[in-house]
Amino acid sequence: MFHARRALRALLIPLFAGLALTTLPAGSAHAASTLTNGGFESDGTGTATPAGWSTYSAAGQNAASFTESGGHGGSYRLTHWSASAYKVETYQYLSGLTNGNYKLTAWVRSGGGQNSAYLALKNCGSAEQRTDIPVSASGWIRIVTSIAVTNNQCTISINSDANAGNWINVDDLTFASGTSGVPIKGSDVSSLIKSEAKGGVYRNSSGTTGDALAILKGAGQNYARVKVWVNPADGYNNKTRVLAAAKRVKAQGMKLLVDFHYSDTWADPGAQTVPSAWTGHSYSQLRTDVYNHTYDVLNALKSQGTTADMVQVGNEINGGMLWSAGSTSNWSQLAGLLNSGYDAVKAVNSSTQVALHLAKGGDLSGTRWWFDNAVANNVKFDVIGLSYYGYWHGTLADFQTTLDDAASRYAKPVFVAETAYPFRLDSEDAHENIIDLSSELVSGYPATTAGQTRWMKDIASIVEAVPNGRGLGIFYWESTWTAVSGNGWDPTDAASGNGWENQALFGYDDRLLPAAAWFSHR
Repeated sequence: MFHARRALRALLIPLFAGLALTTLPAGSAHAASTLTNGGFESDGTGTATPAGWSTYSAAGQNAASFTESGGHGGSYRLTHWSASAYKVETYQYLSGLTNGNYKLTAWVRSGGGQNSAYLALKNCGSAEQRTDIPVSASGWIRIVTSIAVTNNQCTISINSDANAGNWINVDDLTFASGTSGVPIKGSDVSSLIKSEAKGGVYRNSSGTTGDALAILKGAGQNYARVKVWVNPADGYNNKTRVLAAAKRVKAQGMKLLVDFHYSDTWADPGAQTVPSAWTGHSYSQLRTDVYNHTYDVLNALKSQGTTADMVQVGNEINGGMLWSAGSTSNWSQLAGLLNSGYDAVKAVNSSTQVALHLAKGGDLSGTRWWFDNAVANNVKFDVIGLSYYGYWHGTLADFQTTLDDAASRYAKPVFVAETAYPFRLDSEDAHENIIDLSSELVSGYPATTAGQTRWMKDIASIVEAVPNGRGLGIFYWESTWTAVSGNGWDPTDAASGNGWENQALFGYDDRLLPAAAWFSHR
């Protein structure tokens, strides 16, 4: 009776082509309990249906799926491509599985442009899980997809719904017990309190006005990042304002990352200016300043019941901090300042995680150089944070290489402390946007709401794929920094504008953008 049903199913599937890709696997697919030929090495080139795999196309376009030379690990790979528009699925049906959690890992490349191109795990007894294939025309990228198998079977699926000439490469798939996910789904909301004070309005995707934090929480955000300046000219992002922000963050049930800049203004690879109150202080005094300031802010947070969950000791400190005393030209002094901050964090709450944060997330050699020196100088830290902006910091493949290397080389969890992407190029205010030319964009990621959404989902997929569960998650940078008069970039100039409103998570109509969907990543 069982075999009769399967034979009937095989006959019926062509009659229901529109359902085939989301319901049952096509016919008597290779029913094995382990993935076969995951490296596509069995058949050489030009094989439309590689050993162990099946191919399906409702429009008879099976030839769009084939093996060819140029593998990731071995000699061959699977490719989807056709000179005309096509839809094709290459899949493998596994049965006799022990129920439990499974993770599919694959190495992929893509020229982009498809309507969709993704890996999927389906017919496994729980909701189908997908991971889009990032646009990466040259470098291979590892992605993962995980699922709970509850019916002793699962279908591994590689899908393309593509335009003429679009292509993907897939290779070295493995399917084994395991889980994946992104624990931290955060954004930096440092601009929010000043925005509101200057008349900023935030709306959900339906247009209803509300609390920006509640709207972000509703989209799935579970962590908020807030910067601290020592004595900023505008009176925002100081201790008092951070305490107020923390109350609201914790009231939403979110965790809190406190980002110490150790300056009165922006600290980044190009500027690490000593706060005015610390000007002229000796190195020894600066160590005490760092300790006291860090302890003061964090202890006040703890006292009001909003203890920080993670702390950044410094912001984008590629060149060190508190120049020139804490420059990387004097690693022993920089180490002393960083450890002073670390000690203050732990004195307030020993379980608060201490992160060290660099920019240039695609710079493998620079990241290694910095952290090798930090380790050699006995700098204490728990977590590594990297900024990664694709229009500045190298390719997605460069980023994955650097992130993976940092996690393994230093045996620490890693996260993206900052990333963002534009949803349009024009400005809402009179201030020129930092990214405002199509030539500045990452290939395959247009400055549209869809492009911004795709960017964030693909960044999340790369973090999710960090080996050994060390990929913690992402903070989107300045989700709430919309164009509001008086809330510009310069705390000393109330008339300064915002060069970032085209990269916020709220649009020019103040509505939450579709890219917020990345907060619901696995």
